[in-house]
Amino acid sequence: MKDYIRHTRGRMFDNPLLETFSKVHPATPFVFYIPLCSAVMFYALSNAITTWVMSVLFFPLGWLTWQLMEYFIHKGVFHYEGKFPGVAHIRDTHTYHHKYPDDDGRLVMPLGASIPLAAVIAALLWVPHVPSATVPYWVGLVCGYMWYDFMHWSQHFRKPLTSWGKQLRSHHMAHHFADTTMNYGISHRWIDRVLGTMKVRPAAEDKD
Repeated sequence: MKDYIRHTRGRMFDNPLLETFSKVHPATPFVFYIPLCSAVMFYALSNAITTWVMSVLFFPLGWLTWQLMEYFIHKGVFHYEGKFPGVAHIRDTHTYHHKYPDDDGRLVMPLGASIPLAAVIAALLWVPHVPSATVPYWVGLVCGYMWYDFMHWSQHFRKPLTSWGKQLRSHHMAHHFADTTMNYGISHRWIDRVLGTMKVRPAAEDKD
């Protein structure tokens, strides 16, 4: 018996307020974070807080860090098998996504979840007080997150136009409909390949 329901939406919370704020328009993260990241980088560069050289070095490192976080958060938190209340609650919200994979109101992370995470990371990066490195690093990490949100929405909502896009969509659909214990990368596949959690979905099944 299938444990998912296609082409429909469901209810995540009994509380009306939580239910309302659990839904988010796909453009929301980009409307919020693109101006924020642009302003942070403009301010840091124009006030010599960082340099173009440091930005070129640390922005990609931040992006790479998000890809690692994406994999391990998806695997270790969203598919957590224990009973610790806080983690189990986050996992249960992800379980909803697996049950209703076509709910277009829950394909990107709500600001209520992403802003605290971004703020905590920013606070931790402030501790060593090396803004020339940590500012572009943080911006790279947030941009990596936005890429993840865009790719996740795209894989569920858009038909891929390139061979790479088709492979990435197939990778994520295999996670949903073939084996939820594999393919934890969403904006990438390389970590699954390196860590042995890569599953290639048979072409005959790749139609979801």
